[in-house]
Amino acid sequence: MRNSVKFLTASVLTLCAFGMQGQTALSPTADALNIEGSELHGDTLHITPEMVRELQSENDIEEFKRDVESVVFVPKGQWIAGLSVSYSQSNQNKYQFFILENLSGDTYTFKVSPSVCYMFRDDMGGGIKFAYQRSLAKLESASFVMGADSEYAADYVYSLAHNYYATAFFRNYFSIGRSKRFGFFNEIQCQLGGGQSKFTKGVGEDVTGAYETNFSLDVGLVPGLCLFLTNYSAIEVNVGVLGFSYTATKTLTDRIYVAHRKSKSANFRINLFSITFGVSFYL
Repeated sequence: MRNSVKFLTASVLTLCAFGMQGQTALSPTADALNIEGSELHGDTLHITPEMVRELQSENDIEEFKRDVESVVFVPKGQWIAGLSVSYSQSNQNKYQFFILENLSGDTYTFKVSPSVCYMFRDDMGGGIKFAYQRSLAKLESASFVMGADSEYAADYVYSLAHNYYATAFFRNYFSIGRSKRFGFFNEIQCQLGGGQSKFTKGVGEDVTGAYETNFSLDVGLVPGLCLFLTNYSAIEVNVGVLGFSYTATKTLTDRIYVAHRKSKSANFRINLFSITFGVSFYL
């Protein structure tokens, strides 16, 4: 309260001093205001800029610190080794669905991704992960019926693709309250990838085919959750919601024709098909 009175008094006197120059005004003495360093001429108190700055510094607002209750979820110096594996297979025999008729074929996709991470600070770490993906599709027959006179057939289609990826990432953990078993993490990823694939259609003398090579760059934000089963193992679930992707593809058809394709995309949405499950070991 005393500081506030001093600040208001100094402000009023400053305005009077600058706005009414040349006039004589009776003011409180320096002893009454308890201000050091003032200059007195007769009965008039002169306020100096140093006095104003001193009064202002005494009334600085203290910084407000928000108190969020949390604990160290993953301590500094810990190594994290992880592995995720996915596999899907589908078999069709004369399958029909709306305009798709007489679908017969087999497909499968396999992907394995090991990773390693080091915690350089409490709940903060960086690491790298690798991934290999193989996809195979064999289509014996399929018909697309658009109407009585519109029907398109695709027979004896074969596709095989191999892709390799290397990803550098930064991860930040945070717990819920004081829980050390259940928490969330946020991961920033930068991924480089490449691969090759081949595609053929037809049989015998009517066969035609293409060979492709591709390069990809992906930058994304991947949030997830972590559930510790024991002190050294945990289940992780993550989903990509924000990212930028660039892909360049070169296609050689029948060893004669060369084509190039480039694509760029950015998104901010939850893709249910990008949900990944994995197991991590905290060493």
